[in-house]
Amino acid sequence: MRWATGARVRAEGLTLTTREGPVYTDVDLTARPGTLTVFQADSGGGRSALLLSLTGRMRPTAGHLYVDGFTLPKQARKVRRISSLGLMDGVNPLDERLRVREHLTEAVMLRNRPAGRSLVDRAVEAAGVPDLDRAGLSKDLTMLERRRLGLALALIAEPRLLAVDDVDGGLGSGSQADLWRTLARLAQEGVTVVATCADPSALDAVSGPLVKGPFPIRQAPAAGPDRPEKTGQVERAGKSERAERLRLRILLRHGELPGGDRADGTQA
Repeated sequence: MRWATGARVRAEGLTLTTREGPVYTDVDLTARPGTLTVFQADSGGGRSALLLSLTGRMRPTAGHLYVDGFTLPKQARKVRRISSLGLMDGVNPLDERLRVREHLTEAVMLRNRPAGRSLVDRAVEAAGVPDLDRAGLSKDLTMLERRRLGLALALIAEPRLLAVDDVDGGLGSGSQADLWRTLARLAQEGVTVVATCADPSALDAVSGPLVKGPFPIRQAPAAGPDRPEKTGQVERAGKSERAERLRLRILLRHGELPGGDRADGTQA
């Protein structure tokens, strides 16, 4: 099975800083089509904001970013059309009141273009949950099932760039390894995948030429003898990322960032 040819991603010195401090700094990246690139940081370390920037959903404050030949942020709308997000806390969570099939139906509607009748089945299978009970409520899903359903919803948009946040969050080592294998397989099938995690130990399950990283996300230049690290820097950066994610949710609600993502059940 092949998906659309992946998008090439190139970032040079990409940085996001808010009034509360740095969110991520000096990110350099070259991601070729059909690869899985992994970034590592603790919660509040700029992971989500970086993925949102790479997919045209959050504006960096410095650096250069090109996706599939498009220059961001100037051509961010075009990048949003060819990219999708897996589930991301505070941005596109599952609606606990909806059944699995309702989430899938909504994802098809948000494509804004025709979809083949087999697309949903294909996406669910590629996400690793072909036997998922579509009549069940999303609130009853296990954490791994939720993550895989999020992948299926993202794949329904047939993205060339897939961003998956917090791959290891809430999962045991075996489930993490299974999810990494799924992401590596999607990359092998043509999609450019960029993912983040806090603990990359299970990434060993998919080591190979298609897997790049994990690369640490920096929030400030390294401290040196003449530049001591500021007290509370990490806490301020975490607040910055949360503030940026809240801003994104507001934009999504007002329809200012179209492109196939959900925000609390409202159409983007």
